[in-house]
Amino acid sequence: MTLTKDPQTGGTVAAAPPPTRRYRAAGLLGALTLLLALLVLSLAVGAKALSPGEVWHGLLDPDSPDYTVVHRMRLPRTALGLLAGAALGLAGGVMQALTRNPLADPGLLGINAGASAAVVSAISFAGITTFTGFVWFAFLGAAAVSVLVFALGGGRGATPARLALAGTAVNAAVYSYVNAVQLLDTASLDRMRFWTVGSLAGPEPGTASQVAPFVAAGALLALALARPLNALALGDESARALGAHPARTRAAAVVAITLLCGAATAACGPIVFVGLMVPHLVRALTGPDLRWQLPYCAALAPALLLGADVLGRVLARPSELQVGIVTAVLGGPFFLYFVRRRRMVTP
Repeated sequence: MTLTKDPQTGGTVAAAPPPTRRYRAAGLLGALTLLLALLVLSLAVGAKALSPGEVWHGLLDPDSPDYTVVHRMRLPRTALGLLAGAALGLAGGVMQALTRNPLADPGLLGINAGASAAVVSAISFAGITTFTGFVWFAFLGAAAVSVLVFALGGGRGATPARLALAGTAVNAAVYSYVNAVQLLDTASLDRMRFWTVGSLAGPEPGTASQVAPFVAAGALLALALARPLNALALGDESARALGAHPARTRAAAVVAITLLCGAATAACGPIVFVGLMVPHLVRALTGPDLRWQLPYCAALAPALLLGADVLGRVLARPSELQVGIVTAVLGGPFFLYFVRRRRMVTP
């Protein structure tokens, strides 16, 4: 068996023939079809099961008896799952390419820690109790910590290793603050419990529309960075020879990650394994080219998140399991199996 080096993760993997353009396009179409099916399933499954026809009438006919269920309960939840899943998938792909770390996730650059610190501060010191307040505080906290990590990692001269080390240090310090505030203020602990699990349930009206502009901006920036990040994987000197600007590319990638992870984490809480697992699965389908990887991530990550949410509703009827719990339970074993199957080793 021939081994080759993965330019994004730095690991050694079993070589495989590169997928053809037609194969990749067909796979992307299949991913979008799967996503569409799970969107319908997310609207149909719940305490009251709806047929596809009832979902259709509930969407379009205000006189339908299912109109309220679809529009007030399931459509906001499904829209939030679509946005958060796409954001986490794209952020995971960009983050792993930027840091060349196959274990990169929103926690690596302090996204989750910054959001958690902002939420616990808002609850304890500002008396914020509404979900809308959590969203804005969490997003600002995630953005502030991301900027701090980028500055500590060297700013425009940041390298993958320095970013990872800075993120780990800031992550530990910020979570120490979060734990201290929760120990001193039991009210903030009680209010934080639901948010920290990671959930799509019960979003307030307008939550999806509030985070949508940030997700859209981050997604456009991430997709525009696909070619520069491909060049950067060859090394800074080779990237410059190909016309890329390493410092500018890394700074823009941090901005994209902050917009995507910050918005998703703010709206749903820290949901684990989606941004970590999906890029690994996608690389097996597309190869290392980010121009294909990122669109695949944008389709398969929300499919995974919505599928986990539907599974949580089914397994615990009449109650439900939060999607963050389901992704953690399913993601851990699958990720270990997938890494073992790829036989990834350090160079």
